[in-house]
Amino acid sequence: MKIAIIGAGKWGQALYHAYAQNNEVVISSRNTKEIENFVSIEEALRYEYLILAIPAQFVREWMENNWVEYGQNILVAAKGIETTTGAFLNEVYGAFVEPERLAFISGPSFATEVQQSLPTALKISSTNVKLAQTYADALPDFIKGYVSDDVIGAEVSGAYKNVIAIAGGVCEGLGLGNNAKAALISRGLVEMTRFGEAFGAKTETFLSLGGAGDLFLTASSTMSRNFRVGLGLAHGKKIEVILEELGEVAEGVPTAKALHKIAKEKNIYLPIATEVYAMIEEGKEPLQSVQDLLK
Repeated sequence: MKIAIIGAGKWGQALYHAYAQNNEVVISSRNTKEIENFVSIEEALRYEYLILAIPAQFVREWMENNWVEYGQNILVAAKGIETTTGAFLNEVYGAFVEPERLAFISGPSFATEVQQSLPTALKISSTNVKLAQTYADALPDFIKGYVSDDVIGAEVSGAYKNVIAIAGGVCEGLGLGNNAKAALISRGLVEMTRFGEAFGAKTETFLSLGGAGDLFLTASSTMSRNFRVGLGLAHGKKIEVILEELGEVAEGVPTAKALHKIAKEKNIYLPIATEVYAMIEEGKEPLQSVQDLLK
């Protein structure tokens, strides 16, 4: 396959490494980078198969300013919910591209390990299962690809697990122990499933790679940016300081705001996400959030 990746952050470069094993791949981003096969965005957009690794909160603006329609297919490689509107990424991209040309990649996958060609399993979801299979078949030997038609389930689990990961970092930073961590992750899985079901997602999606698999990974490791946000909160740092020190996008922060907005509008019970929002937006003490959750 001939594939163009747009977005040259850590995840974009990891996918470049993976897909370049068996395919002809170029990569592009807003700023020129010293990467082999780096091309302009204009050239990248002419490829039939695209992978867009653009952070969720910048997708709409990027599409409005850069998208040129050539009938391309898109594999979305970001996870999150648009804060300003509460829209899922399939809705944001859907304003520019037909659903049958969109696919979404999810699953437990730290970029660093993908770049090291370590064994990984990923899921590609699309209403067009044939397209999902095409992207899955192009993955290298060290990645096992699965396909699904549950786009909403993939989106919700991929976005929500980042919020639970922040709570996981808080749990670790406060030294609450393994019992608390296990309880948090398992109840986080219940909570994200409840949220997804409210939007028509399939329950089994949350027990798969993109749900439980990604949640277990992200909510329990310092390799996770969102987990490190939680560690910072537990140590009494302001969110602005944490994000500046992080120097990378932590999608769980804006996603917590989006979840809070949606939960209020639709009256969905999201206790963990609500406490993460309170710590980020209202400066609530992490230990107080823990005590309130225990109540």
